[in-house]
Amino acid sequence: MPVVMSGPELEAFLREEFPEAQANVTVKVDGVGEGHIKVRALIDQRHLRPGGVVSGPTMMWLADCGTYLLILSQIGKVAGAVTTNLNINFLRPGEAGRDLIGEARLLKLGQRLAVAEMSVFSEERPEPIAHVTLTYSIPPRTVLGVK
Repeated sequence: MPVVMSGPELEAFLREEFPEAQANVTVKVDGVGEGHIKVRALIDQRHLRPGGVVSGPTMMWLADCGTYLLILSQIGKVAGAVTTNLNINFLRPGEAGRDLIGEARLLKLGQRLAVAEMSVFSEERPEPIAHVTLTYSIPPRTVLGVK
């Protein structure tokens, strides 16, 4: 399926439709292609837990938001697509002072359901710090006003 929304379009959509979404963790699109996306969470002191490691909720936010943007990049502006399942395995701590990088790919994109996986990395580190699988419900086209 070809890309129907670019990185800048996805970021603009997020700012316009979900202004509160970027209030705590800023997510940027580093690249988007057919069935995959690379996103970045800008990490600062607010995202660290005791011990100076990136918090789990910050990693989950990157995975959820980034995968949502991946789905939109393939199907267009569908604000009503919602997460129905998110499973995360924390593999190692995220490092303070390094942005989080998420690389996601679609495993299935149907009319009503999308399934994806994401690997999360600390910037410039080769080994993943988390692995996430996600499922999204896509509203029926009639709900979107499309026939």
